[in-house]
Amino acid sequence: MKKMPIEFYEVQRFRQWWVWLLMIGVNVLFLWGCVQQLLIRKPWGDNPMSDTGLIIVTVSMLLLSVAMFSTKLHTFVNNEGIYVKLFPLQFRYKLYEWNNIQAVSVRKYNPLKSGGWGWKVSIDGTKYYSMSGNMGLQLVLMNGKKVLIGTRQPERLTDILTRLGKMKN
Repeated sequence: MKKMPIEFYEVQRFRQWWVWLLMIGVNVLFLWGCVQQLLIRKPWGDNPMSDTGLIIVTVSMLLLSVAMFSTKLHTFVNNEGIYVKLFPLQFRYKLYEWNNIQAVSVRKYNPLKSGGWGWKVSIDGTKYYSMSGNMGLQLVLMNGKKVLIGTRQPERLTDILTRLGKMKN
């Protein structure tokens, strides 16, 4: 990453309250199961898991919650191009250089039709980086591939891309 002025910078996290409510509910349920089965010594459920299985599932759910809580989508734009990083899945920024981008636009999309939020590649080959909301920066690369990067600041991003001469208003 070169030292050029950053024109736009955004960090996003998962903001779906219902996902957090579900994760908290599942974690509380499994923690209660551990207390009941391991401490009170009363089998948890009609067909209880082994103690080891219960511990593994509970720890896995807690780790998944921590991973979701720590996940952040970093996006910044400068004169070189568009940088994106979905931490902790990526430790380095992916640069989409302006000379490798055919077109840019800020558009609305349906995250549920594209497989939800996170990092994924859809059936049509579009690579998605999204954390919340339904607005994104659509890139069409010179090789025809598409990338969509979610944003919570579509108006500001549109203004900056227009000012940089990368997008027609």
